[in-house]
Amino acid sequence: MPELTLEALAARVAELERKLAAASTPPAQDWRSVVGMFVDDEFTRSWIAETEAIREADRQAARDGTPEGSE
Repeated sequence: MPELTLEALAARVAELERKLAAASTPPAQDWRSVVGMFVDDEFTRSWIAETEAIREADRQAARDGTPEGSE
């Protein structure tokens, strides 16, 4: 194993930073690409209503201290 010096550590850290920078590429799309994706029809409205009801039930259960899934 090579001698552990500050210079050697600095070189290793610099190499790791270089590899991390190369690996972290931004996503090809962001959230704005899905705006307007769903049609405003009866199915979508019912899907959204059901989802909101589930979320509200979860919130109420958390307020009441009821464990998840115990209905």
